Amino acid sequence: MATFLEKKSDQLDASDRLILQLLQEDAFLTTKEIASRINMSTTPVFERVKRLERDGFISSYRALLDRRKVGLPMLVFCDVSLKEHNREFLLRFETEIAGLPEVLECHHIAGAYDYLLKVAVHDMDDYQRFVKEKLAALENIGRVQSHFVMTEVKNSTVLPVR
Repeated sequence: MATFLEKKSDQLDASDRLILQLLQEDAFLTTKEIASRINMSTTPVFERVKRLERDGFISSYRALLDRRKVGLPMLVFCDVSLKEHNREFLLRFETEIAGLPEVLECHHIAGAYDYLLKVAVHDMDDYQRFVKEKLAALENIGRVQSHFVMTEVKNSTVLPVR
């Protein structure tokens, strides 16, 4: 049986997929520019984009910043284990971590750790302050393991639209 998301993605035709791909690559494209690239007139493209937004395929439009140019050259992946795993502690951790601006992503994962964080900071001193003053200050933190990025091989927000 198909899941809700699978049913929704089955509703996408080739033109929808092209529109999504183009907007992921450049959200500033005008309806006219998209229409020209996919050989459609502007009105159907406009209506498709509005439907894709309404149906949740397009959740928002954002500017992607270069973290180095805004003073955050150090990227760290941080494994976090909690001491307790009841619902209240998990929800509290997730709420508190969502409020930390250094944390770009937080994923609840399976395996040896409970969460994987993606953290951007200025330097090692900044990361040390983050761990000591913010992360360790959260209730129920058990273990933290840090992985420092030496080379960023690929960093993309573009999803393959199939």
